[in-house]
Amino acid sequence: MSQGEPARLTLIGGPTASGKSARALDLAERTGAVIINADSQQLYAELRVLSARPDAEEEVRAEHRLYGVAAGDDPWSVGRWVRAVQDLLDELDGWPAVLVGGTGLYFTALTKGLADIPPVPEAVRQTVESDYDRMGEEAFRRWLAELDAEAAARIEDNDRQRLIRAMAVATHTGRALSDWQADTRPILTPESWTGQLILPPREALYAACDARCAVMLERGALDEVRALMDQGLSPALPVMKAVGVRELAAHLRAETSREAALDQMRQATRNYAKRQLTWFRNQMPDWARV
Repeated sequence: MSQGEPARLTLIGGPTASGKSARALDLAERTGAVIINADSQQLYAELRVLSARPDAEEEVRAEHRLYGVAAGDDPWSVGRWVRAVQDLLDELDGWPAVLVGGTGLYFTALTKGLADIPPVPEAVRQTVESDYDRMGEEAFRRWLAELDAEAAARIEDNDRQRLIRAMAVATHTGRALSDWQADTRPILTPESWTGQLILPPREALYAACDARCAVMLERGALDEVRALMDQGLSPALPVMKAVGVRELAAHLRAETSREAALDQMRQATRNYAKRQLTWFRNQMPDWARV
């Protein structure tokens, strides 16, 4: 491919334990493509086992990028990931690449665009939170409708976080969040990529989730969580919210047995996979199903 032509990109999405990483590796070996991480948990260096990052043998079989590049105390936003991918694609200069992962919002940002919303100061967010708690959802939603009718109608009942986010953006920027989101452009041109979704039958997917959790314990997941706890990181950080961290940390604090922690981790993983299935089916209806 000559310089200046669009990159040959394959985007592979799907829930955890669906087999998407194996498919990406197979494709990369056949085409010489570089594999680029599109999973928010696999960004973090501390989560090699718990995020099911490619192992050393797999990394030898094809070039892998954006895996384990972030420290747990340095959270990455969607925008930061997008900028890293843009820089990497510029560096590859048209070389084929496979972007694979389970973070649907990453793919949406690439293919549909990312709103360039100014950051909302913490003081503003806290004030809006206080308003929500004081007013209650019904009155707060009516207030939001005056500033952002589309968001007030779109956001589901009991979704406190998104209601507060919409109000905070509207009050801080003077512009509705819906308007910010509508004023976006895709990062990738439509002709530069193709998308695939790995969507196994739910029963098979849940069985794979259960099996993977047991393997993670065998491969040192408890040691990973212990190391995270030793850092004294804030529980609000994304790395501390990764699936399995909370459940295994409870065991390490002697609050639950190992077997109970494993059962809870399996349930959390199945719940996470279910949310991912719903996202991909709803947000990527035109992607090829595998």
